[in-house]
Amino acid sequence: MPAPGLAQEVRTTGRLALPLVIGHVSAGLVGFVDNIIAGHHGTATLAAVTTGTALMWLPLMVPIGTLVALAASVSHHDGAGEHARIGPLFRQALWLAAALGVAMFAFLSAAPYALAPMGIAPEIVPGARDFLLGIRWGLPAMAMFLCMRNLSEGMHWTLPTMVLGFGGLLLLAPLGYGLAFGRWGLPALGAGGLGIASAVTMWVQMLLFLAYLARARKFAALGLFARFEPPRWSQIAPLLRTGLPIGVTVLLEGGLFIATALLIARLGAVPAAAHQIAINLSAICFMVPMGLAEATTVRVGHALGRRDGAGVLRAVRAGYAIVLCTQGLGALVLALFHNQIAAIYTNDMAVAGLAGSLLVLAAIFQFPDGIQVMSAGALRGLGDTRVPMLLAAVSYWGIGMPLGAGLGLGLGYGPRGMWVGLTIGLTVASILMGLRLRYSSRRLAGLPAR
Repeated sequence: MPAPGLAQEVRTTGRLALPLVIGHVSAGLVGFVDNIIAGHHGTATLAAVTTGTALMWLPLMVPIGTLVALAASVSHHDGAGEHARIGPLFRQALWLAAALGVAMFAFLSAAPYALAPMGIAPEIVPGARDFLLGIRWGLPAMAMFLCMRNLSEGMHWTLPTMVLGFGGLLLLAPLGYGLAFGRWGLPALGAGGLGIASAVTMWVQMLLFLAYLARARKFAALGLFARFEPPRWSQIAPLLRTGLPIGVTVLLEGGLFIATALLIARLGAVPAAAHQIAINLSAICFMVPMGLAEATTVRVGHALGRRDGAGVLRAVRAGYAIVLCTQGLGALVLALFHNQIAAIYTNDMAVAGLAGSLLVLAAIFQFPDGIQVMSAGALRGLGDTRVPMLLAAVSYWGIGMPLGAGLGLGLGYGPRGMWVGLTIGLTVASILMGLRLRYSSRRLAGLPAR
């Protein structure tokens, strides 16, 4: 039976995480909506969205991870009572987000020219190109949204993430359907229409979040928009020192899945479409431990700001307790209903059959995936980001990718072989991250680092 302090921490972390989880799941459902529409538009369209989404997430991983440093810093200042430092920090983080957004736009503008040289199947290339050229317009807004979200979450206020996540879903579903199929007087643009609809949704979400922060009483005392400040390297540099290793770590893990999608796209439309179904469901499941990990980052950072070593340990243990329960439930659903879930996406029986078998493998890696992301989240709260980056590089690219490519392409096991490699890489990462967290948390709590 858990100690009273741990039980209270589980409840506190759960309350903080619930809106985050719901908001992230709603973001995952955006991909679900895109894939449902694309799958019923045609197997080639679904495969095109698969390839385009993979190339979109490649640059997006860096700001997702880098800007998490803002949440940890804001939480630390909040715990230490240093509220006057939060507004200036946020304004500099906005400049950083804007620069990252421009860089992502440039990357996606050039990415279509790499599709054919990468060996992507010819029937996939036109739709993937149109999707990328459409969605690229939304990435600067997405980077700014991430900055605002991390500020809000660092202040223990996670409701906007949930509300705006579902609001975006309600906009994307009809707009994406209309632009893909040409309904209600809109042009029929297929995969390109889904890219444009996603970009519009990103801008609407960002502008609504901006208006909320400018008017909400909860943030008025912070003076977030009290003055205009030019970029100041002295304040941006610490964010980059903490955040860039996080961004690289997220890129290393996400890049493993992205590279897998691009390699499978070389095999043709059916394997690419089946992989997209399985990876989309896995991504939705991943949003739960991701939200819990972000809540744990905030709780650990807050305890660290109070110089409360015992509180750090309670936050870590509470995060693990919750994530083990949620991942067990996700694994059970995927294992029992993999065929029924796959059939929702497509009428193509070949695609649905292969996707169902991949979902069984997805059920297996729910536990290591949840453990590694929870460990990484707690380490971010402790400010420990460089060693986890190296551990991720070894796990994902030194072990997972070579095994997956060898089994999937070298030995001819196709998508199933690639997914076995993913599972092994995630398992190694969960072990190494867990050991690193044990060392760091016990050291900061004043306990023997055994």
